[in-house]
Amino acid sequence: MTIFETIAVLITLAAIASYLNHRFVRLPSTIGLMVIALLMSLGFVVLGKLGLVELRHSVSFIRSIDFSETLLHGMLAFLLFAGALHVDLTELATQKLPVAVLSTVGVVIATFVTGWLFWFGMHSLGFEMPFMYALLFGALISPTDPIAVLGILKSAGAPKSLEIKITGESLFNDGIGVVVFLTILAILVSGHEPPASEVAMFLLEEAVGGVGLGLILGWVVFRLLRSVDNYQVEVLLTLALAAGGYTLAEAIAVSAPIAIVVAGLVIGNQGRAFAMSQKTREHLDTFWELIDEILNAVLFVLMGLEVLALTLNWKMMEAGLIAIVVVLIARFVSVALPMQIMRLYRPFTRGAVRILTWGGLRGGISIALALSLPPSPYRDLILSVTYVVVVFSVLVQGLTLGHLIRGVKRKDGA
Repeated sequence: MTIFETIAVLITLAAIASYLNHRFVRLPSTIGLMVIALLMSLGFVVLGKLGLVELRHSVSFIRSIDFSETLLHGMLAFLLFAGALHVDLTELATQKLPVAVLSTVGVVIATFVTGWLFWFGMHSLGFEMPFMYALLFGALISPTDPIAVLGILKSAGAPKSLEIKITGESLFNDGIGVVVFLTILAILVSGHEPPASEVAMFLLEEAVGGVGLGLILGWVVFRLLRSVDNYQVEVLLTLALAAGGYTLAEAIAVSAPIAIVVAGLVIGNQGRAFAMSQKTREHLDTFWELIDEILNAVLFVLMGLEVLALTLNWKMMEAGLIAIVVVLIARFVSVALPMQIMRLYRPFTRGAVRILTWGGLRGGISIALALSLPPSPYRDLILSVTYVVVVFSVLVQGLTLGHLIRGVKRKDGA
């Protein structure tokens, strides 16, 4: 299929799923889309087993889509920019310490705790997996995804401080998580472990370089926005910033996700306040909200359909169930440990650890990273387990998070 045909199929499926969810299912948008796409996929699998439909063409279509390339080197630029554009820096500054710690130290802790527990769990099932592959799984599953959870947080009336923590953490830990993943993958592929100083320098260059590039690009576009008063031109400049900035960051080997988040924060705050008319702000918000909705719809439909391309059996499902428990334990440790230390300096909302643990949903980035793994005896296992964790995360955690928040609030009122 051509690129246009592939896009046409995905947008059509996303539109149908969006309509069915809005008209009949009425789940939170991203969760509903994934449920419908997953049911469609499972329906095709059942019909294929019964010999009523030919699955070969559907599987071929899904496998023809480079999920990793599509998300990590395309959609992610626009999704991150759209998310950062609506984050209030003043509010984010009130939670800067928890956000900074959870999106950096928290990711590293989660990576190693997940790696150790997953390695032990896989060996108990008979999978003789080397520890570095287990650590690689820890790195790709540690970044959290804000897309599915933010609407639930607002509808459940989550405390504003928690909403800011989850939003800020998930915007920045995508970039940190990708850098950690690439570092471990490079060690695995090269076959030798570089000095700790070399690894630290690489992480520093990626992270600090991303922040620096984001500030520079954001400032340049901010100056351009101030010099014109035409919403078509200004919207186009922000579109160029997201796409061109992400591409430039990848070309000069700094963290593209971090660069785009920082640039989005600059435009969403300084640009919105000092470089745009009210008319431009309205059009800019409408444009990026629409981009965000369309890409999220396509992403979650694609995630639901991805089950057609996986090799799932009972052994893989057992591994997936173990991975779910492992990931939740690692998330709890990576949240509770830093917050316990930070409590010495500042108070936190009641139930913050429970909500942050259960609200740390995994999404498309984890699947994209798993799909980017080079061929190995453990690739299919890691990919299948990642998919099971993501589906559980979005459907089970996503659908029950509101109840957890309301339960914590009732205890506060008791």
